[in-house]
Amino acid sequence: MGEGLAGIRVVLIDDSNTIRRSGEIFLSQAGCKVVLAEDGFDGLSKVVDNKPDIIFVDVMMPRLDGYQTCALIKNHLEFKNTPVVMLTSKDSLFDRARGKLVGADQYLTKPFSKKSLIEAVTMHTTKHSGGMEYGN
Repeated sequence: MGEGLAGIRVVLIDDSNTIRRSGEIFLSQAGCKVVLAEDGFDGLSKVVDNKPDIIFVDVMMPRLDGYQTCALIKNHLEFKNTPVVMLTSKDSLFDRARGKLVGADQYLTKPFSKKSLIEAVTMHTTKHSGGMEYGN
């Protein structure tokens, strides 16, 4: 099962050390190459440097929040089609609406399980996924 995601490049942007660490463990075990960032600015430069296949962004971060980070990624020609999954501890309709506005592809509630994290990566990075579309 794990080797299904071998070589998938993931950038995980979250100001929580715990979330970064668990995300890195879960994703690495599945074969992903994981790059961690602790805020939006750090995250944006890591995205540009690593050209990830999928990006996880925490909603609540100091300096540059997840919505601003997502908007900047989606406004960038090179990354506008890169899936962005928002990580949030409070999953409200308002948050989802804001996420959709900035082009987020999915919402994942924290604390996430290994299963939900891997499912998100699989869904957005394997083109032949079973038609689960979030988007336009």
